[in-house]
Amino acid sequence: MYSDKENVNILTALLAAHGIKHAVVCPGSRNAPIVHNLNECPGISCIPVTDERSAGFVALGVAQATGMPVVVCVTSGSALLNLAPAVAEACYQHLPLVVVSADRPAAWIDQLDGQTLPQPDALGRFVRKAVNLPEPHDDTDRWHCNRLVNDALALAVLRQPCPVHINVPITEPLFGFSAARLPAERCFKTITPDPTTCRCTTLEKAFDEAERPMVVIGQMPAGTIGSRLVGQLSRRAVVITEPLGSDYGAMPADEVLYAMADDSRLYPDIIVYAGDTVVSKRMRSFLRRSNAPTFVVSPDPSLTPDPTTHLVATVDCGCREGVAAMLGQLANGCGNSPARQEYLSRWSSALATADANRTDYSPPFSQMATVKYFEQQLEDYASGFNVHYANSSAIRLANIYAGHYVWCNRGVNGIEGSLSAAAGFSMGTGQTVFCIIGDLSFFYDQNALWNTSLRGNLRIILLNNHCGGIFHILRGLEDSPARDSMVSASHNADARGICTQNDIGYMRAADMAEMQLGIVTLMTRQSARPMLLEVFTDADEDGRAIREYYSRLKATMNARP
Repeated sequence: MYSDKENVNILTALLAAHGIKHAVVCPGSRNAPIVHNLNECPGISCIPVTDERSAGFVALGVAQATGMPVVVCVTSGSALLNLAPAVAEACYQHLPLVVVSADRPAAWIDQLDGQTLPQPDALGRFVRKAVNLPEPHDDTDRWHCNRLVNDALALAVLRQPCPVHINVPITEPLFGFSAARLPAERCFKTITPDPTTCRCTTLEKAFDEAERPMVVIGQMPAGTIGSRLVGQLSRRAVVITEPLGSDYGAMPADEVLYAMADDSRLYPDIIVYAGDTVVSKRMRSFLRRSNAPTFVVSPDPSLTPDPTTHLVATVDCGCREGVAAMLGQLANGCGNSPARQEYLSRWSSALATADANRTDYSPPFSQMATVKYFEQQLEDYASGFNVHYANSSAIRLANIYAGHYVWCNRGVNGIEGSLSAAAGFSMGTGQTVFCIIGDLSFFYDQNALWNTSLRGNLRIILLNNHCGGIFHILRGLEDSPARDSMVSASHNADARGICTQNDIGYMRAADMAEMQLGIVTLMTRQSARPMLLEVFTDADEDGRAIREYYSRLKATMNARP
């Protein structure tokens, strides 16, 4: 029988699944559930050592002899600190020591409770990764616990092994042992393709056998995934891209999911995910609901994200070029069953319908109309430009209309620094840099214009609806009396004075004709200094334009045969 503690059982199941054969265990009450499980687990041999300092080196010696990862398990408090010498030695010997420490619940740390100290980062830089397991209360907690253990164990045995630290808070009562079996846990694997051919037979076989394959290309550096490769992949899989992810530009997948998210025929049976985040929250939710096994094709195996919550393996491609080469192998594979062709056809038809709605819909004067007109005019603009979109509403509009690679600070997705990043980009290139930015992002970062190094190749479209416009399209928030004054930060500021003091050419637009003339002027007028077009819109009208766009789309989709 195993412990009643769910995080301990998840940990034990994954230690076994990752091939742990030896565990050095030290005495203690808080770690007793873990020691009990390790002792109960078939295939794991426990070595009891009373002194933790010695236990660390005993585990190190076992790792030296076997070349395999070895667990050393200690109780809470100063016991963990006694492992530091052995962990430091293992770090510099590149040995896969897996430190497992029991801990008190976080609420009792630094509260004069017995055997407590801040444990999660106690071993510092001598471990490649330190994780703190939650005590699960729902499926999200269970997934999180699984992912944290998988992350740590995968890193321990990479190309260059290293120590890792898994901290396990455990609440009382500690000594219940009624679980008949360990849970069946997903075990992440790291797969290294053939270095000369970028062939990964495991992934290629799973991809070829799938009937509903999907390739998701998240945020990647410009030029990594071009339109030619996307076109090749599209003959074998549904390919989801956003302007941040490839030079292919926007694809209306978000719109398809808005109208048809309940259609089970759209769900994939395998997902190949390359790159970082995708802008569409709706897409992220769809991928997580799909339950499709996911292979993450990564240039850096030390990062093991599980964006769909269904990761089975990370394919270590070694570099960005390796990611493109791996996707190219999938594009040139075999296996196109009738079921696969039907799946591709269904998605192709839905995307075409959404694309027609995007083209045909003429939004009233709004931020949406401004971005649509800007992107239309950009099609005729001379080559040699770069477009920065700020976060929040601006990047979401880019996701609808942009037909080119988009630059945006989507690492953490904050509004700060968007204008400064575009300004810095303009200093590093001779090409024209356009920055489309909302008013909160602009005024927050206005000091970006207080810079004598700026030149005329920086052109700014400021979308000013006198608030954080995205808060006007979040359902339910309209019922809060705090929305306008506190949540969406309503204001009456404009950029004219800022532009005057910083020698920035200023234009303003308050209707459709002025906006269109201003965009054309911004694109064509020669200037030695930056230029800014401030477009004043109404936040409620901005919200209505977006809602009408999606409402028309849903009606069109539902009318299809």
